[in-house]
Amino acid sequence: MYANQSYPIATAESLLNRELSILAFQRRVLSQAADTNVPLLERLKYLCIVSSNLDEFFEIRVAGLKEQVKLGIISTGSVQPQSLYRRLSRETHALVAEQYRLLNDEILPALADEKIVFLRRSLWTDAQREWVREYFENEVMPVLTPVGLDPAHPFPRLLNKSLNFAVELDGKDAFGRSSNAAIVQAPRALPRVIKLPAELTGVEYGFVFLSSVLHAHVNALFSGMSVLGCYQFRVTRNSDLFVDEEEVKDLRKALQGELQQRNFGDTVRLEVADNCSPQMSEFLLQQFNLEREECYRVPGIVNLVRLMQVPDWVNRPDLKFTPFLPSLPKALDKHADLFAEIRTRDILLHHPFQSFNPVIDLLKSAADDPQVVAIRMTVYRTGTDSVLMENLLRAARKGKEVNVVVELMARFDEEANINWAARLEEAGAHVVYGVFGYKTHAKMLLIVRREEERNGHQVLRRYVHLGTGNYHPRTTRFYTDFGLLTANEEIADDVHEIFKQLTGLGRAEELKHIWQAPFSMQANVIAAIDAEGEAARQGRKGRIIAKMNALLEPQTIQALYLASQSGVEIDLIVRGACALRPGVPGLSENIKVRSVVGRFLEHSRVFYFHADGEEKVYLSSADWMDRNFFRRIESCFPVLDPKLKRRVIREGLKPYLTDNCQAWEMDEEGNYKRRTPRGARHSAQEQLLNEFGT
Repeated sequence: MYANQSYPIATAESLLNRELSILAFQRRVLSQAADTNVPLLERLKYLCIVSSNLDEFFEIRVAGLKEQVKLGIISTGSVQPQSLYRRLSRETHALVAEQYRLLNDEILPALADEKIVFLRRSLWTDAQREWVREYFENEVMPVLTPVGLDPAHPFPRLLNKSLNFAVELDGKDAFGRSSNAAIVQAPRALPRVIKLPAELTGVEYGFVFLSSVLHAHVNALFSGMSVLGCYQFRVTRNSDLFVDEEEVKDLRKALQGELQQRNFGDTVRLEVADNCSPQMSEFLLQQFNLEREECYRVPGIVNLVRLMQVPDWVNRPDLKFTPFLPSLPKALDKHADLFAEIRTRDILLHHPFQSFNPVIDLLKSAADDPQVVAIRMTVYRTGTDSVLMENLLRAARKGKEVNVVVELMARFDEEANINWAARLEEAGAHVVYGVFGYKTHAKMLLIVRREEERNGHQVLRRYVHLGTGNYHPRTTRFYTDFGLLTANEEIADDVHEIFKQLTGLGRAEELKHIWQAPFSMQANVIAAIDAEGEAARQGRKGRIIAKMNALLEPQTIQALYLASQSGVEIDLIVRGACALRPGVPGLSENIKVRSVVGRFLEHSRVFYFHADGEEKVYLSSADWMDRNFFRRIESCFPVLDPKLKRRVIREGLKPYLTDNCQAWEMDEEGNYKRRTPRGARHSAQEQLLNEFGT
């Protein structure tokens, strides 16, 4: 069943802008870097996370908006592309300025007080200067290729987000050339932050930036010439990939070709050090065909993401979050036979508070168990080094029927997924890439095992894992997600049917329990919302609680508005972008929106409907967005076990509604205000850590 396109769509005036909402989320993340209650090295990490998020924001969202402006597209929304582009520019400049203020005025001085020092070039001692000189000559200079700009050496083609230096020169070189400018590209193999020996710095952790090393010795690259200025810079490029469905014959080969060009897309942003001369800034803007407002002059290194490694190098537990060890469900504490436990009962995993190891162990057991005959799995993001993928490889080599749906279009994970697909095929696994034009975003694992019943008959029993997050062991330690292990036959039937769609051909069959995008999910979500509205209109209780990463789909938002007008009490816990306007009289006065930003990235999707006291609870791989409902293959699955259902409500929803430490409440204009404790502190993540962590 496809979504009912006749359902009313929210008007542009009743929706908030997606890009502005994304920037609002970045400001909430940046507030973690400003929060003195957050451990110091973690504050530095939050600063880096904002930079990483802004990189992707420019590479995808700003790049797309710039294309609209260039093509003269007139928006049907309330904000026109040109006007929105100017506003985004103003707000992003302000956000970046606040980032560097925090770095230079608060975080770096506080780190220095803790004997973690970033040494300024102007303050190097003679011994430090000598050590840096030797490092430059031995480690840096041999891999540098300065490019003088003249008719024979045009401006080089620079990689997306690479570190570069623009050098102003005077004089003539060995051939009598008098070029007044050169570009030096910093190879990616060089570290951007370098640790000096403690005996030279007087502190255990003394660092210099690669940019400082090169600035100090740039003269050595241009013998006999005068260096008038040396300025670090980098450019951000459009990184969205496009593959023509009508032209492509082999998706993997086509994507490999596109990936080679990703680093050289159209430029959307120039970052330069604030000491860059006006003439060099103008020269760089001309080379990249950018306007002045697209230049970001920053007082420090141009890529703060590179500082993300520093907390890992510094052994100061007192400046980091207290470590914790995820627990295991009681059902798995004393029993080694995972299959027997899952046959007995459904098992709920709440990450990162509970370990992801049961999923890894299940796949490992399946690979080694002679009774397991088949394994099917979806792969969206799993990383370049994945124990899960290694277990799939081992299962295939042992002759098991291994079918893997690898999503090659998982943004920024395309190359890793292509490599895994090739390795899986070489091992004998059947690898498919889902359905062209629809990203496979559902997180599903199906294991088929031949078992003997008490009467001696052999049956094929299926074991399923469904999740709200990726099969990525590393991110399960930092993202909040739910996973369900079950042997429920009807759930297994649904999962089997979805895998049939992904690997074969045929019409979509109606599923028993799972809501599947792009067929039934949006329609079922709206139907569940409407049912609450109907109950409220008839004088019964209507209640909706929904937790997700983003809420943008207009028909769903309109359904929520109508339910609110019918008297349904609605709480939305939306981590990132939210287009719904809460608390508007006559439209959404019964809707509240909050966002929780804390130690862990809130990633789980949990949907609760009162359903006349039945209390239906769903977990999902999908947010309530157009792309998830209509352009992706997603799963939204019910929690059927009453005990586990109560757990999801108690752990995944209620703590977030009472959080007064890391929660932000949104007003009708899209502005967020952070909750502050009045009396007892309530932090959802701290509560769950205390309950599960050991």
